[in-house]
Amino acid sequence: MIAHRMSKIDSSGIRKVFDLAQKMRNPVNLSIGQPDFDVPEEIKAEAIKAIKDGANKYTVTQGIGELRDGLLKRLRNQRGVNAEDILITSGVSGALTLAFQTLIDPEDEVLIPDPAFVSYKHLANFCSGKPVFIDTYPDFQLTAARIQPCLTKKSKILIMNSPANPTGSMCTSRDTKDIADLAKKHDLLVISDEIYHDFDYHHEFESIGRYYEKTLVLDGFSKSFAATGWRMGYAAGPAHIIREMIKLQQYTFVCAPAPAQYAIAKSLDTDLSKYIASYKKKRDLMYDGLKDNFRIIKPGGAFYFFPQVPWGNDEEFVASAIKNNLLIIPGSVFSERHTHFRISYAASEETINRGIDILNSLTQR
Repeated sequence: MIAHRMSKIDSSGIRKVFDLAQKMRNPVNLSIGQPDFDVPEEIKAEAIKAIKDGANKYTVTQGIGELRDGLLKRLRNQRGVNAEDILITSGVSGALTLAFQTLIDPEDEVLIPDPAFVSYKHLANFCSGKPVFIDTYPDFQLTAARIQPCLTKKSKILIMNSPANPTGSMCTSRDTKDIADLAKKHDLLVISDEIYHDFDYHHEFESIGRYYEKTLVLDGFSKSFAATGWRMGYAAGPAHIIREMIKLQQYTFVCAPAPAQYAIAKSLDTDLSKYIASYKKKRDLMYDGLKDNFRIIKPGGAFYFFPQVPWGNDEEFVASAIKNNLLIIPGSVFSERHTHFRISYAASEETINRGIDILNSLTQR
């Protein structure tokens, strides 16, 4: 009874850990990829006002003009991205789903960094594409030199995610430009997932869309506004691609949540720097606490670490952590390897310190 395409995707390993967390009593939770602060009060007030003012019906499929215009202006002014058109989506996950279904034909090759966010691989498989993994170990840097050997005549799409989930790594300006040149030479479409761009601790972020017009920029407000449950994202890029994604959204998501669209349109200039700045301190706290006992790369952005397990494989080490009331994610959820695990430092300093103590206690088997 179940369609064959469903056999090409697995239940998310992250969701399995989330489900497990519901059954544990007061776990030390370093697994959740969402900010530990709440939506700022002034943004909540705009959402409440929108609901009370009657913004509770469908919007146009592509999203309200005020929000679309505001985002296109911000992309131009802040990232140098001159996108031809934009679509408001139900989160970046909604944007990814629409983009992959719009762009991928059977056997099209999708170039994906390894490790990378879980959805890329499974959505490519679901659309009958072929994931091709770019090995970025041990430093997790995506470079043109690492992409080049993976290219074939069937290469169609390159996925970029900087700052990255699960590693926090960021493309340097030089690497971004080199990748843009390589993509242009091979006529690749770049899908640039920029959901963590605000979590950039050394002001190094650059969008490849600044250098390469055949880029589809995906972004949203789940991380920067801590609005994971609002499901607000967008896709911006070539008009002919956005047009087809809008057509598909008509028959799937219909439109992004209306009250959230109006609230965020009024809130684009909200200063969130004080919230985000605290994450640099949390990053340093966790790095200093683990660096002596783990092989660990200090990330430049996002809010994750991706350390190497000190013994066994990732699933064995994570199982031991869970037995000690610590929730972390096996690295193989994000990678073809079983050698690392993901930690989120989107947590209180108290929780981070408790997690550091447990992890260090687990280094000796």
